Amino acid sequence: MKKVELLNVSKTYDKKTEVISNINVTIEPGEFFVLVGPSGCGKSTMLRMIAGLEDITGGILRIGEKEANHLPPSKRDISMVFQNYALYPHLTVMENIVFGLHVKKIPKLERKTRCNDVAAMLGLSEYLNRKPRELSGGQRQRVALARAIVNEAPICLMDEPLSNLDAKLRAHMRSEIRQIQRRLGITMIYVTHDQVEAMTMGDRIMILHDGKIQQIGKPIDIYNHPANPFVATFIGSPPMNIAEGVMNEMQSEILIADICKIKIPDEDSRLLQTKQVLVGIRPEHIKAASKETSHESRMVVEAINVEILGNETIFSFKVGGHEWTAKWNGQWRLQVGDRIPIQMKYESICLFDRKTNERIKAPTDIENFILDKEVFL
Repeated sequence: MKKVELLNVSKTYDKKTEVISNINVTIEPGEFFVLVGPSGCGKSTMLRMIAGLEDITGGILRIGEKEANHLPPSKRDISMVFQNYALYPHLTVMENIVFGLHVKKIPKLERKTRCNDVAAMLGLSEYLNRKPRELSGGQRQRVALARAIVNEAPICLMDEPLSNLDAKLRAHMRSEIRQIQRRLGITMIYVTHDQVEAMTMGDRIMILHDGKIQQIGKPIDIYNHPANPFVATFIGSPPMNIAEGVMNEMQSEILIADICKIKIPDEDSRLLQTKQVLVGIRPEHIKAASKETSHESRMVVEAINVEILGNETIFSFKVGGHEWTAKWNGQWRLQVGDRIPIQMKYESICLFDRKTNERIKAPTDIENFILDKEVFL
């Protein structure tokens, strides 16, 4: 296992505009590290710089204890799985898997042994004599994965390997890749634009936007404590609801889009110093209001879209000029046009400074948050 360090790494193509800016991160040995962000944010470029397929404009890349800025890809001790699998159509599955070993002049018997072991691990044993065109998308993806694993490189890079698969197969392959990574103990750097993949696969994730780091951390920590509005709306499905808010110092409250007021407790009165804020709340933290709900935290909204999914119900409504979403467990018999009383607690909201976009308050009432594993014993 090896660690990967990026120290003030940047990338520019025209010497004017940086597509990657001042990236500082250490990926620990044996870690499953996910780079996630929207298309064009620079995540694939960063992966290609680690692989040696793109030059590094500024900063230092270390693989293990060795500076790797000018090392050719063949000397970096890595393997890579591409988005389009990059299989040779005229070679069999076995020949595709051992191609890299053949280039390295690994003895034929060892090549065959390694291939058989990896094929058994990935359920490819009965397909070794087939050509790629005779395989399904999931089977081709496994061949590409097998070719990376068989090299026994301590670092594996993956560039959106599941984007060509259907939803059901993607869910299965997410689990399979994660189990293989744990079993082999390799350091894996995984690029995706899918926040569900990032949340379910990564030990840690790095969120990129416009070539800059927005936040690095464990998936659940980022979900509960987003650093800024971009992270808050990018991570989570449905995303966090955001609207403008104004602090009323006289009443010690936040006025949200002129239609809802939330009282600020005395211990958080310091927040009143920031007049213009962005208020965020997760869809699952918006609750149905009852007759006992205080008038201040209660609001009635009109449903503009309803999705009843069996185990949960999702509906949308307008807050100011923004479309918000609520997610409730169970089957609620709601229809478009219904007026629905809802409530929001101060403990469930997230506040951001509207000028700097920095988080000034994180939610403290996180639903179903279990801290102690002993509850299961």
